[in-house]
Amino acid sequence: MSAVLVTGATKGLGRETARQLAAAGHTVYAGARDGERGRAAANEIGARFIQIDVTDDASVAAAAAEIDASETEGGIDVVVNCAGVEGRLADNGILAAEDTTAGDMLAVFDTNVFGVIRVVHSFLPLLQKSAAPVIVNVSSGLGSLTELSDPSSPTQFYRGIAYPSSKSALNAITIQLAKALPDFRINAVDPGFTRTDLNGNTGTQTVEEGSAVIVRMAQVAADGPTGSFLSNDGPASW
Repeated sequence: MSAVLVTGATKGLGRETARQLAAAGHTVYAGARDGERGRAAANEIGARFIQIDVTDDASVAAAAAEIDASETEGGIDVVVNCAGVEGRLADNGILAAEDTTAGDMLAVFDTNVFGVIRVVHSFLPLLQKSAAPVIVNVSSGLGSLTELSDPSSPTQFYRGIAYPSSKSALNAITIQLAKALPDFRINAVDPGFTRTDLNGNTGTQTVEEGSAVIVRMAQVAADGPTGSFLSNDGPASW
């Protein structure tokens, strides 16, 4: 069994992913910013709570050091980057492209893009101790340039800039990391349009359905795919 870190594990896809991996027998660190909510969620799903704010360098480094000290071999096998924000308005609407500022973009990228880099950078030494290290980056169909540019794609309904571009950037990061670390299995996944707080619970899938591809790729074999973008239906378009 593997030692797994799941960020954003207090609710939605992160919580369900952590729950399923813990139920499968893995040692799961449920990462969350809020200590009270994080501990409650970890206790409920049979995971270990780890405090981590992916927007804060010191918090991420401290989480890596804590896990390093707690593991017998000081390593971790799997990192699932699930923490994410969409940047919705107070009325739950999507910020229009023409109204989006650089500050709006920075707020979303700080979690969805820079947060992933912070986690990978701090946890890389721990992952390198694993015989079969895995990184799963939770992306989105909205990050697919192919889909966004296709007039017949369901993604045409989405008029925001920040969230799709952050996931496109995450896809590029996935490709580059996979090339740089060929002994790792590093993949991006599209869970599909899932009902979570992130999208105001407007999704059409349950978290159980959406998390299936995340859980599967968190348990990918050492000879499995890497540098790929995958959905529950198979390969997704970049």
